Amino acid sequence: MTHTLPGQPAQRRGFMKYKDIEFLRLTPLRGPNIWTYRPIIEAWVDIGELEDAPSNKIPGLYERLSAWLPSLIEHRCSEGERGGFLQRLKEGTWAAHILEHVTLELQNLAGQRTGFGKARQTSKRGIYKVVVRSRQEQVTRACLATARDLVMAAINDTPFDVPGAIVKLRETADSLCLGPSTTSIVDAATERGIPFIRLNDGNLVQLGYGARQRRIWTAETDSTSAIAESISRDKDLTKTLLASCGVPIPEGRIVTGPEDAWDAAEDIGLPVAVKPTDANHARGVSLELTSREQVEAAYHVALAEGSEVMVERYIPGVEHRLLVVGNRLVAATRGEIASVVGDGKSTIVELIESQINSDPRCGEDESFPIEPVYVEREPAVQLELQRQGFTPDSIPPAGKKVLIIRYGNMADDVTDEVHPEVAEAVTLAARVVGLDIAGIDIVAEDISRPLAEQRGAIVEVNAGPGLLMHLKPARGKPRPVGQAIVDNLFPAGDKGRLPIVGIAGTRGTSHIARLVSWLLQLTGRHVGLACGDGLFLDKRQVEKKDSAHWAAGQRLLINRTVEAAVFENGAAMILGEGIAYDRCQVGIVTDAEGFETLGEFDIHNAEQLYHVLRTQVDIVLPEGAAVLNAADPLVARMADLCDGDVIFYGLTPDLPVIQAHRARGGQALFIREHRIMLATGAVEGPFLELPVPASGKDETDAEHAACLLAAVGAAVALDIPVDKIRVGIETFEQERKRPLRSRPRRVANQ
Repeated sequence: MTHTLPGQPAQRRGFMKYKDIEFLRLTPLRGPNIWTYRPIIEAWVDIGELEDAPSNKIPGLYERLSAWLPSLIEHRCSEGERGGFLQRLKEGTWAAHILEHVTLELQNLAGQRTGFGKARQTSKRGIYKVVVRSRQEQVTRACLATARDLVMAAINDTPFDVPGAIVKLRETADSLCLGPSTTSIVDAATERGIPFIRLNDGNLVQLGYGARQRRIWTAETDSTSAIAESISRDKDLTKTLLASCGVPIPEGRIVTGPEDAWDAAEDIGLPVAVKPTDANHARGVSLELTSREQVEAAYHVALAEGSEVMVERYIPGVEHRLLVVGNRLVAATRGEIASVVGDGKSTIVELIESQINSDPRCGEDESFPIEPVYVEREPAVQLELQRQGFTPDSIPPAGKKVLIIRYGNMADDVTDEVHPEVAEAVTLAARVVGLDIAGIDIVAEDISRPLAEQRGAIVEVNAGPGLLMHLKPARGKPRPVGQAIVDNLFPAGDKGRLPIVGIAGTRGTSHIARLVSWLLQLTGRHVGLACGDGLFLDKRQVEKKDSAHWAAGQRLLINRTVEAAVFENGAAMILGEGIAYDRCQVGIVTDAEGFETLGEFDIHNAEQLYHVLRTQVDIVLPEGAAVLNAADPLVARMADLCDGDVIFYGLTPDLPVIQAHRARGGQALFIREHRIMLATGAVEGPFLELPVPASGKDETDAEHAACLLAAVGAAVALDIPVDKIRVGIETFEQERKRPLRSRPRRVANQ
């Protein structure tokens, strides 16, 4: 049956059905690449006969697509204004371009906000490269596949369950992507310019590189003590330690059975609270118990949620969660007591569903600030109803308020209301337990008053606290808790970065990489090197095979001993994988040759290769430098793309590029009378002696001299002292005598 929009007639018989768009290749580029700094997926697609059918020639396509995905109105496209893509769709655009925008929107609807995409035709008719930003590779792949099916359904006027597809994509994203607490920390790090690497399929994330890295797992860090975490799980031990330091806590003790629980309650004085010693999220907690029957029933509820049960003095008031990061209070929320109001005809279960669970802020996963209530799963709720004379199936009178939960949902931000003495008490509690990040639970009637005035107390200290309540409070303003954690891990503007040198081109790049690595080692740093000759940690060769690729680079960046790193980046790697790091201190480009070997990537001329190799220069940090071969016009053009300084190098000082650069006060390296000279503007002087002849008449000597100049340029940019550079080149004799290793010339696939 043909799917039609409401109010539209079915299309005529014989309406042309188009063959599906075909995916020819899906390439994840996990680092900076020819398209952008960020990870993407590059999909090669064959649109077939749709090459002859732009969108304005397909009846009803605009109406179907804009109705199925109304949020496409937000896509600005090349028009640069809201509704730009839909304007292109109405005027006429091609299927690959439509696929790009639908994929982006499906990612947005799945919770993976992004807006970067491209669709570019290749040299073969009907075949396009569709590029979309990818925050999580498997999610993006799923969105691409769904987008293809949706676009084809819209083109061929066939049914498509858009809401169902979006639900599946959201479920996929929820199962694979970082949780909201971890995401808030990673986003704050990214805002600070701190790189990150996800270390597993869960929430273990590395911030920073190599020896400068820190690790987080949700709201725990590599400074979170295992002992402190164990203490926080033992509520009785936590109370003992807090009491010894004068922190207000409720009196109580661990009990061994229902009868002992009642004995403890009598000793403490009614009313009391009964709770498990080691459960989370207030599970199994019963409050304001006033009879033996209630206490004994609550004991069984608590035991079902933990290994031991504690009876404590009941503290009147509301539960609050205060977040401490690095001995500083950064956020506070107040709990929300859950209740329903009878209408005289609905059961309590029905009232809970209509008055609590229907709240749009309510949901089962941690992206929602309020948890739903399911009476059949929560004995504590059943006990609370029983105390009020109700069962879950009772029908309360109209207007009757029924208490459902006395604790739980942390809904309202009260950070600005916290009394200074309360803030001091919770930071002391975190220090006593030993946690760098702690969620402190306080029961008090008024958080703006000292606890002693109202018999308030700290009832729990939690490791790995959830951050969502502070990021998305039901009421009040969100707090930048992720930023607070990042600032605690990386104080005083530290970005967790290493000196990184990247080398792109074909001429002597492995040789340059090894020499730069050696010069860095002479400064006392532990250096990682990934190049065509292998993978190295200082002098130790870890891998003997070609390691100029993304995976080898990542191995260096996650190694906690690496203090500086050098990477060889061939054009094929940039096109097929992306660069392993996000930014570098030094980017070297030796030449723009070898496009003949890159046919499989649809690179067919030097200008296209220029746009590949410029990636190495694009990612130089503002405080870094690009080291560029002044003798190659395409390489010299890259100088304008660099955010940092530029150092040109060439065999002779009379190269026009060097002369013009020096005239502007720039730095250049060249050879004069067998000496490497460093010039800054008009000022030049002897720098160091060349260890080999460099007349330029012998091609091997000239290329070796060019490699030395490139390596010295990197050393200058890294502020390595001249004497160490001189010693480094002299002691690199063994490597210098090895045959010069250039990037292999690959034969293009025909």
